[in-house]
Amino acid sequence: MADRANDNRNVNPDAAVKDPDDWVTGDEPPTAAQESYLHTLAQEAGETVPDGLTKAEASRRIDELQAETGRGR
Repeated sequence: MADRANDNRNVNPDAAVKDPDDWVTGDEPPTAAQESYLHTLAQEAGETVPDGLTKAEASRRIDELQAETGRGR
């Protein structure tokens, strides 16, 4: 019997990407990693980070700032 746990040939990388609006924890505060990266990107873009963002909002803002700064994807 083949070991399916290590068989990545049929894995779709986009299948793991979930819209932040669909996150169960999306309304929680951002993670420390999100906060740090968001502030780094905002500084590079010459922008400020608003207070009180949710985890989902921070994720969307990170995506926007990555596109703006050329970082990330």
